[in-house]
Amino acid sequence: MTGRLIGIARRARPRAAMETLDQVEITATAGVAGDIRGRPGKRQVTVLAAEGFAAAVAEIAPPPAHAPWTLRRANLLVEGIALPRTVGARVAIGPVVLEVTGETDPCSRMDAQLPGLTRALTPDWRGGVTCRVLQGGAIALGDTVAPA
Repeated sequence: MTGRLIGIARRARPRAAMETLDQVEITATAGVAGDIRGRPGKRQVTVLAAEGFAAAVAEIAPPPAHAPWTLRRANLLVEGIALPRTVGARVAIGPVVLEVTGETDPCSRMDAQLPGLTRALTPDWRGGVTCRVLQGGAIALGDTVAPA
């Protein structure tokens, strides 16, 4: 089963607005180029499944008129593939290989942007996964996403 990369974002500093990109370099030493979390570690890159985010937003009452995926503050948005829920599982996005290090736990900051989002993201790993970079490379919107 394969999916595709439909969103790329980064932030330069804490609480900064998310900057969306069409392409970016990802490395094992810096994560997503220009992102504050880029140092080596378990949370170098965060990945969100579009389907999980859409399901979470659909549970919020009243439903928001517009809820961009960047509210979640993830680095990468994928569609058409279920993200692994197993620590140690690997995901390939274009030439990049990521290792899942855990679930991205929703924080209260989500509710500051959209009331009810924290609770809606909590079940079924809807908040996405945290990853470390095993193999870097340049990725772009439309790249294939698959188990590695």
